[in-house]
Amino acid sequence: MGDSERGDQLSEGLTQGLDPEQRAAVHAPRGPVCVLAGAGTGKTRTITRRIAHLVNHGHVAAGQVLAVTFTARAAGEMRTRLRALGVHGAQARTFHAAALRQLRYFWPRVVGDAPWELLDGKLRLVGQAAQRAGAPTDRESLRDFASEIEWAKASLISPDDYGTATAKIGRDIPGPSEQVAAVYAGYETLKTRARSLDFDDLLLHTAAALEEHNEVAAEFRDRYRCFVVDEYQDVTPLQQRVLDAWLGARDDLTVVGDANQTIYSFAGASPRPLLDFSKRFPEATVVRLERDYRSTPQVVALANKVIGAARGRPAGSRLQLIGQRPDGPQPHFAEFDDETAEARAVVRRVRKLMDAGVAASEIAVLYRVNAQSEVYEQALSEAEIPYQVRGGERFFHRPEVRQAMHVLRANSDLEVGANTLPDVVRKLLATIGLTDEPPAGGAMREKWESLLALVELAEEFAAAVPDADLPRFVAELLLRAEAQHPPTVEGVTLASLHAAKGLEWDAVFLVGLTEGTLPIQHAVSDSSGQSEAVEEERRLFYVGVTRAREHLWLSWALVRSAGGGRPRRRSRFLYGLVPDDHPAALPAKGTVAGASSLRRDAAKPVCRTCAGPLIGSVAVKLGRCAACPSDVDELLLDRLRLWRADRAKQLKVPAYVVFTDATLMAIAEQRPTTVAGLVAISGIGASKLDKYGSDVLDLVHAGGSDGDRSVTGTGD
Repeated sequence: MGDSERGDQLSEGLTQGLDPEQRAAVHAPRGPVCVLAGAGTGKTRTITRRIAHLVNHGHVAAGQVLAVTFTARAAGEMRTRLRALGVHGAQARTFHAAALRQLRYFWPRVVGDAPWELLDGKLRLVGQAAQRAGAPTDRESLRDFASEIEWAKASLISPDDYGTATAKIGRDIPGPSEQVAAVYAGYETLKTRARSLDFDDLLLHTAAALEEHNEVAAEFRDRYRCFVVDEYQDVTPLQQRVLDAWLGARDDLTVVGDANQTIYSFAGASPRPLLDFSKRFPEATVVRLERDYRSTPQVVALANKVIGAARGRPAGSRLQLIGQRPDGPQPHFAEFDDETAEARAVVRRVRKLMDAGVAASEIAVLYRVNAQSEVYEQALSEAEIPYQVRGGERFFHRPEVRQAMHVLRANSDLEVGANTLPDVVRKLLATIGLTDEPPAGGAMREKWESLLALVELAEEFAAAVPDADLPRFVAELLLRAEAQHPPTVEGVTLASLHAAKGLEWDAVFLVGLTEGTLPIQHAVSDSSGQSEAVEEERRLFYVGVTRAREHLWLSWALVRSAGGGRPRRRSRFLYGLVPDDHPAALPAKGTVAGASSLRRDAAKPVCRTCAGPLIGSVAVKLGRCAACPSDVDELLLDRLRLWRADRAKQLKVPAYVVFTDATLMAIAEQRPTTVAGLVAISGIGASKLDKYGSDVLDLVHAGGSDGDRSVTGTGD
């Protein structure tokens, strides 16, 4: 039997069980190949079989293959699958691991002296640089400076260019740009003097070695002939530079990715290389994998709705998943008065799933920020259900929480007096970083959220315990901390949505789905009301939904604790998902009078004509039922349309970016004459108010409105 026949026979075995699109990716000719692979579509199976196919047909030797991905776990899984397919010698590594291996080999020729030491962490040198620059040196500030340096290096931005680059893109930065740039420059100087490298230097020096030393590039390119990049939507400019240096003038490259799962833009990742792949390689083979083998059709349908509502989706990202599994239960939506009630309901459902045979390790509770874990840690502990926190520390293990506990214990002899317990706790925690307004993001934001969670626990405790004082509250916190120290065992997974990327479970609970949390508060909207930051939050929600194989729960709470707090609105991403006839879309029945019912009244708008419940996003925006007559001011509506067209022309944006037709109709019907009345209309938040509020109110007043007839709405 000849080599060609043997290759054909082996390849036939490789493609058994593959669908037509997967088979097309495996059999694509050697050269540039782009696999657009949706969630759960079997991308790892496909690309490992493609590598085996190329090796079996003699297109490339196994040792000439370099496959890179973004986590050691994913690289290990790829190596295991390749060995099972009989492919031995192919390299599957992370970008950094591959660069480290290459740099160690070429260092004597490129640099000539002993290899420089690889830093375990950069905080010590960042701290020294911050001190010299007169910048803050607390732990959270140093973590934010370190993250910003990593972003700048990943984005190929030097200290000299930092200020201009961040101003151009409007990036939230952890201090004045001159100060951050000084810390960045100082860190680089100290690192070089210490003859040390950080992880980003591995990539920078590897690229430079290949770009500047022809003999090094020639040896490397003779060694590696075929390249595969997984999760290509997460590549940074620095990683793309390394990949370009590896390739040289060649095009034997297979990339796999899904622009709908781009959730690391804050770290420099961009889907642009994936989306522009066909422009760079016009002859490239492009394969779309859309058959979802992970999730039930019910979960898949919801995922398609989530991402289908995204704005500005490039053509290459418009994958429509097609569920391949048997039918399963419909996704469950639930609204609760407070987070404690939400957590207890989640735990009850977890217990039912476990009693029905679902393993605890196949259940996950996913949230947007790590500070949300505490109430679920507590509820699971009370129910004696084992759990593990993935990608973060247990709430009471976090440094800022331990610091806060120390401050509260040290001041436990303070009298509450005329102040409330939450007020006293807030004042004490203000001494270690709890400000009235949240920081923009990063480590400072994480610390702030944890401290605020302690204040909200104080509110909850004060509402439940008469004459609550600081010593009793401290004792309660100590009991909670002790209860949340179970041994590490296989159990329910608690994880942030970012930490859940690349994982999957039989049952997924997406919790805390409120405005300000998902999308996160600092994802500030631009003139369209749907900024790229908000769209990234939508993609994060999509990633969460697609983690579920069969059971999917989506829930939110109207306030943090039963004791009070500012009412919340469900996430904007839920509109169009919750069925109109679902209980969560209707006002609560049988609620007692008081704060809870008032919060529900605020959260669930009613028709301004018949006082019936408003069902559906259009009805909420208009403030009336579809069956109730419109009392639109036609002249005002015409003036609003003319004004919108003029503003859109000035801003060079489509008219709907200023206001949608439904929003203009709502203004013309409700004719608000005050700021309060205007922002009560769904879709008009702080950003729209700042840009257009005075113009709209002037137009309403010019029409001789009969007064502010706005209703309580859900807001932007």
